[in-house]
Amino acid sequence: MRQGFRFARGASLAGAFLALAFPGFGAPVRPVTPDASPEVRALLQALADISGSHTLTGQHNYPNIRSRNSDFAARHIGRTPVVFSTDWGHAKDGNTDSYLARPDIVDEAIRQHRKGSLVTICWHAIPPTADEPGTLRPLPGADPLKLASVHGRLTDSQFLDLLSPGTPLHEHWCAQVDAIAVFLKKLEAARVPVLWRPCHEMNGDWFWWGGRSGEHGTVALYRQMFDRLTRHHHLTNLIWVWSVDRPVKPGMEFHNYFPGADRVDILALDVYRNDFAQSYYDELVKLAKGKPIALAEVGNSPTPEILARQPRWAYYVTWAGMVRNTSRRQYDALLHDPRILNLEDPAYAEAMAAYRMACSLPPLRFNPPPLDFSGFWVLDEDRSSVGHKAAVFAPARMEVAQHGNEFTVKSTQIPEYTDNQVTEQKLSLGGPELKSELMGSPCVTKVRMSDAGDQLLVETVMEPSWMPPGAKLLVKDRWFLSEGGAVLTIQRTAALPQGDQMLTLVFNRG
Repeated sequence: MRQGFRFARGASLAGAFLALAFPGFGAPVRPVTPDASPEVRALLQALADISGSHTLTGQHNYPNIRSRNSDFAARHIGRTPVVFSTDWGHAKDGNTDSYLARPDIVDEAIRQHRKGSLVTICWHAIPPTADEPGTLRPLPGADPLKLASVHGRLTDSQFLDLLSPGTPLHEHWCAQVDAIAVFLKKLEAARVPVLWRPCHEMNGDWFWWGGRSGEHGTVALYRQMFDRLTRHHHLTNLIWVWSVDRPVKPGMEFHNYFPGADRVDILALDVYRNDFAQSYYDELVKLAKGKPIALAEVGNSPTPEILARQPRWAYYVTWAGMVRNTSRRQYDALLHDPRILNLEDPAYAEAMAAYRMACSLPPLRFNPPPLDFSGFWVLDEDRSSVGHKAAVFAPARMEVAQHGNEFTVKSTQIPEYTDNQVTEQKLSLGGPELKSELMGSPCVTKVRMSDAGDQLLVETVMEPSWMPPGAKLLVKDRWFLSEGGAVLTIQRTAALPQGDQMLTLVFNRG
């Protein structure tokens, strides 16, 4: 057993499991927040432990719609993203980015935390040259010296005043930060650790806080906020996520905006247009010096191939409204990649066991939803693999009605020489053998669930009318759903006299 593993009293077996499942388990990490809460310490340790072996999924939500984006992602993908991301907002009442949604955000964050999600929050703050609410982009004809939008740029003198105690802009900015601290304290009281992502994309020049290198630039603002929240407000529930954009032009290099290892817990990158360049990853890993790294925002989920080359991403968060940027086929590949952890995955529950204990919350327990094959299914010949003759015998359509353990399967075949042939079978999961007739041949069918509970296994013995008397044909089918339940795949093995034949029938939900 490698040195450095730390096991809680009475938890050596759990620790041993984690040491095997998560190779980084036990390397101690220390939060940058002074007197960090036990929840923060445990969560940061858990994220460090999975580094290099697992990546958590995540979804951003607009401030004024609670968890609607995450709920959509769960339905569309077929699994629930682990990380619940949101924003403190800046806009007027009724807008999806309304700053008046903050009490609801607190309630939703607490609910998400208790059900097992991890909470990350950023803040599209308006500049201290205006009062809330503001706009995302400057309005036509707006006074540039009274910037009231998230996008835009303060003058050099305004930014210097912002950093200088005693100036009106500094006092105004402190009041804005203090208003956010009120809600962070509510989460602290509820024992919710926050992956706090201030001044995000700070190496870019589109937000008013960003794109200023040097002693009196963006880094100074980040450090000022760190001190205000941790030393003035004494918040102990923050994990500090330093977030940058891709360095696509000179001046955006990561090191120009790094506020120091004493003020950063997690180093994060925002990636859009699938620009997962290896150089970005390598540079961030180098700068992190062992701290966890993450993809704080993505427009498309990283592929399994990317994650194989870049294994240390602790989590990724898909931005709101961009779930369907990623194809169902890629989601299916991610769902079957053991490195990717969603909320319902047992490995996620194991990884968060010590963290949940630190939060005085029960261990995560998820019963997988029962498989439901009900629906109208249409054969996709382009995605199927049926050999040179098997399409003749493959059903062109299937209608499946499932009620508990009982199945009614109506199959339609399209022969060239006669009318469509419709066959109906009634199957019982784990029940007695079913005797029926298929294409004029007597059949005996048995149905059971796979040991993992994720596949339906159908075994049929047929006495084909076109074979010599007494000859039998054994057909084994494996049914499974993918792409969020939109695709039914049947992998079929037929034991023929000339040798086994393997078929893959892919059906799209009609």
